[in-house]
Amino acid sequence: MSDRPSYSFRPGPPPEASRFLANKGWQPAFSWRDVEPEEHAVSFTVAKAMQMDVLSDIRGEVQRALDEGVPFEEFQRTLRPRLERLGWWGRREMVDPATGLTETVQLGSPRRLRTIYRANLRAARAAGQWDRIERTKEARPYLVYRLGPSERHRPEHAAKEGLVLSVDDPFWDRWMPPNGWDCKCWVRQISREEGERLGVDDSPEVPVRRVVNRRTGEVRDVPRGIDPGWERNPGAQRVRAAIDFLDGRLRSAPPEVARVAERDLQSGWMAERARQHPEWRDDLPFLDALRRIFGGGAE
Repeated sequence: MSDRPSYSFRPGPPPEASRFLANKGWQPAFSWRDVEPEEHAVSFTVAKAMQMDVLSDIRGEVQRALDEGVPFEEFQRTLRPRLERLGWWGRREMVDPATGLTETVQLGSPRRLRTIYRANLRAARAAGQWDRIERTKEARPYLVYRLGPSERHRPEHAAKEGLVLSVDDPFWDRWMPPNGWDCKCWVRQISREEGERLGVDDSPEVPVRRVVNRRTGEVRDVPRGIDPGWERNPGAQRVRAAIDFLDGRLRSAPPEVARVAERDLQSGWMAERARQHPEWRDDLPFLDALRRIFGGGAE
């Protein structure tokens, strides 16, 4: 079954999705629990890929798969021998930097490559779609939640089928698909007329469950039905970070977040929208940021 989502608006590589992935920073990590959803939005990471050459090879092939529409079989055929040469395949002993203990861990495998391929491509495409949603929401201000082609659906996901809400509804901050490992749900952006014809719903309550990160001890509230680590809308987070950067609110942010926000602004549409915002038109930190990014063309 193809991993191309049914919400693609046109054939070929989606440029917004490509930029979302290409502009990410780097985050070597021993476990996926070491990287919070907010960090996933700005950093490329693969659990147990602690060496930069391994992480770089994986990222390069994921980017190529996204940009060129490479199917999983080709992705695996190209990447597996490279990872084997780097020693990142099969079960190996590795020191957990959090505990200092040596563990036998699973590195590369066909199953892991499929998970890497699906998770990164679906997340990038969803984030790219969010970029388009934000750019076109005046003409198409509503989203409809749709189920994907899975044979079985999580009950909480099935309950959202057909939900119609405004693009700006806070529900999408936490329930923008994909909403878990191998989740194929998606959203369709629609016009005001279609939204009124279908019927716009009231913003639903989002029941949560308390989840403890066994690696860090951090306690988080995760919406019921969403897998831990998938409870944030990465596209919305990237848009918000870029606007915050322009508004001068990212001075104390981690350097990687600021770098990604700057790259997004250089390659996206958000700077022009922010430049026209009446609250920021005379804002000196905002104008200074634009001058620094665009070489003085912000007047």
